[in-house]
Formats: sequence, C-alpha cells, structure tokens
Amino acid sequence: MTANHSHGHHEGSGGHHHAPADFGRAFLIGAILNIGFVLVEAGYGFAANSMALLADAGHNLSDVLGLLVAWGAVRLTKRPPSERFTYGLRKSSVLAALFNAVFLLVAIGAIAVEATRRFSHPQPVEGGTVIIVAAIGIVINGITAWMFASGRKGDINIRGAYLHMAADAAVSAGVVVAGLIIWKTGWHWIDPAVSIIIVAVIFVGTWGLLRESLSMSLDAVPAGIAPADVEASLAGLPGVERVHDLHIWPMSTTEVALTCHLVMPGGRPDDAFLREAAKMLHERYSIEHSTIQIETAPHEDCEQAPPERV
Repeated sequence: MTANHSHGHHEGSGGHHHAPADFGRAFLIGAILNIGFVLVEAGYGFAANSMALLADAGHNLSDVLGLLVAWGAVRLTKRPPSERFTYGLRKSSVLAALFNAVFLLVAIGAIAVEATRRFSHPQPVEGGTVIIVAAIGIVINGITAWMFASGRKGDINIRGAYLHMAADAAVSAGVVVAGLIIWKTGWHWIDPAVSIIIVAVIFVGTWGLLRESLSMSLDAVPAGIAPADVEASLAGLPGVERVHDLHIWPMSTTEVALTCHLVMPGGRPDDAFLREAAKMLHERYSIEHSTIQIETAPHEDCEQAPPERV
C-alpha cells in the first residue's frame, strides 16, 4: 500500500490564524509597562500595608513572566523545521500557555494563604494610597490588554496575554473599590476579602487556560473541530468508500494537522484530488497541514483500520 500526501498551507478565513508580527512590539511594550508598575505597586503595597496591592503586584509580576514566556514561544514557532524537529518548534507555544496556567495557579495559592492569615490578624491599611496606585493599574493594564485584543480569538497564547491584562484591569478596579470602603469606613478586613476575590477571578480565567493548553499538549482535537464532521466530509469526496485512522491534532496554538486513510476501490486519484481535499479541509476546518494515505484494498486489510489502533 502506498501513501499520497497532501500538504495544505493556505491563507484564508478560518478559526486559526498566525499571530501578526507586530505582536512582538505589543509584548515588549506590555512587559516594560507592567515591570514598571509592579515595582511601583509592590513598593506602595508595603508602604500602605495593603495585602490587596501586594496580591495585585504579585499577579502582575506573574503576568510579566507570562508575557515574556509567550513572547519567546511566538519567536520559537517561527523557526524552520530541522532534521531533529521536523515540525519546527511550533509546539513551544502550547507549552508556554501550559506553563503560564500552572504558574498562575501557584501564585494565587500563595496569595490566598496570606489573605486568609490576615483575616485572623487584620492590619491597618492606607486607603488613599491603595486607590491611587490601583487606579494607575487600571490604565496600564487596560492599555496592554487593548494591544492584544485583535489577536485573542485566533491564538491561545495571545488570548492568555489578553485575558491576564484585562483581568488585571478589572482586579485593579476592585482594589480601588476596596480602598474607598476602607477610607470611608475603616473596615480593614475588606483588604484581605478583596484579595480572596482577586484569587477567585484569576482562578476562573486560569482554569480555562490550563484545561485548553493541557488538552493541546496531549494532542487533543482542537476546540471547534468535530472529528465526525471531518470524517463525513472526507467520506463525501468522489470515489471514497471509507475513512479510517483519522487523527487531528494541534501543531501549535494556531496550526492544526490531520492524517487519515481513504479507501478508494476505484483506484488512486491524481494530484488534483489531493489538492482539492486539502483545500476543503482548510476552508471548512482551518486544517493547514494534511497528510492523506490512499488505499484501494478493503479497509480490513490495513493494520490501522481498527478504531482502537494508532
């Protein structure tokens, strides 16, 4: 049995797109802005004795690291294939998203422990300082999130950066509210309470990132692609009797690959058939790299025909 390969690399509409090159500038600006803000927020957090500010500073620091890791991954995905890494380093973007999710969970765990301790031992907080610093955070995080907004739907790496920055802006708004309440009422327990809310908000956003990046790292079928639909589309091609050994997996956070066997008793098709099959897979399912093996014998003769075989 011989194999025919069709590699589809098309530019067009679809659910997965390459991150534009100008996101490198967004990563750089975002990292610089947030590093500066982390230093300011942490300093005033200690000066004002505010756990909410320190919690937000810790989260912002993790976001800076996340931005740098995501930025590095974007650059690595552009490296060409090599003899050892035949797909290049595209999977590094998936690993970066997974790293960011795990790192964030560890960070919010530390914040939750300290906030819980402060419930038992509340300490005075300077509400005015908290309000001013957190308000600056709303502006900085809002600008950074805006720079990533256009790419959030096509790349989990970019979406992770966008969600972190947008969440930071919302969290900073919550810290402002806490500062106002402390300033007006003197209720210092509000500070650790807001910290717990911050942890909850971050956890909700991070859980989705963790789940999706973990699935991608295990080569799960990307979200939005139904294998049954792909199989039906392939089975509907002229001359195809059956489809088996179908595999769909993410090559990176923006590219999807597919391999399959098509049983065609009438004989092997020409290259035009393979080109049209690749075009169909790209246009309908945003699958950019397809490898199709043609078989003319009954599919029972193929060792990979049983669904439990790989």
